[in-house]
Amino acid sequence: MRTLFLFASLLILLPAFAQDKPAYKIYTKEGKSVDFTKMMKEVTKAEVVLFGELHDNSIDHWLELQVMKALYTDHSNLAIGMEMFEADDQLVLNEYLNGTIEEKHLLSEAKVWDNYKNDYKPLIEFAKEKKLKAIATNIPRRYANLVFRKGVDALNELPADAKKWIAPLPVEIDLSLPGYKDMMAMAMHGSNMNAENMAKSQAMKDATMAYFILQNRQHVFLHFNGSYHSQNYEGINWYLKKTDPKIKIASIHTVEQSDIEKLEEENKNTADFIICIPKDMNKTY
Repeated sequence: MRTLFLFASLLILLPAFAQDKPAYKIYTKEGKSVDFTKMMKEVTKAEVVLFGELHDNSIDHWLELQVMKALYTDHSNLAIGMEMFEADDQLVLNEYLNGTIEEKHLLSEAKVWDNYKNDYKPLIEFAKEKKLKAIATNIPRRYANLVFRKGVDALNELPADAKKWIAPLPVEIDLSLPGYKDMMAMAMHGSNMNAENMAKSQAMKDATMAYFILQNRQHVFLHFNGSYHSQNYEGINWYLKKTDPKIKIASIHTVEQSDIEKLEEENKNTADFIICIPKDMNKTY
């Protein structure tokens, strides 16, 4: 009798122990759960795919590689672009991709991020292996800092050789967009920094990344950027649409939640697909 009781108790407890602990879940913008295959079926129809990442999230970086591989399967002429490389690093990046220089030269002569080896090297190595174009899309940080310190008009004083690494001037900047408004509000809270210049510096990054995407797009262009550069269909997305209203864009946005079994309301409609990752997931730095 005691054995039967223990067996019955075990059956009751078993579902609790058998629950899955997924590392991520994917949702549509409406909050409907979908799997990776379903997401890619839609994403592969786009001309430009914006993958908005959390820079320190290990699952995000793994998924970026999976998206890249899946797109390559359908589009062998895939090109990628990365916020993590500044436009004036393109020559060095090209030389590494075509085998002219070694990795040590890429690491020493390009302004690679500190987490390159853990997080972005797999993307570059896949591009190198498959002979794909990899485009350095970001504005050189010295010019973004120039906007932050002196305002966007200071870019007009740059020589022609410098201007080729930024979006063509003048750049339309709409500070009424919610993302830029929120950034200015945060900057003004207990700070002496110039909030408007901070937002304009961000806009110049977005505009420059959009510009180099459009200059280098092939059949499909996959772009990796911080989530704040494309969330809510703003940032890079907004600039792409301003230049080419008919361009087909698929956006992926990443969020963290304590419970990923249901997409929180504030995270809905931030992109076409939202990757939801547990808050306690390991960070890469």
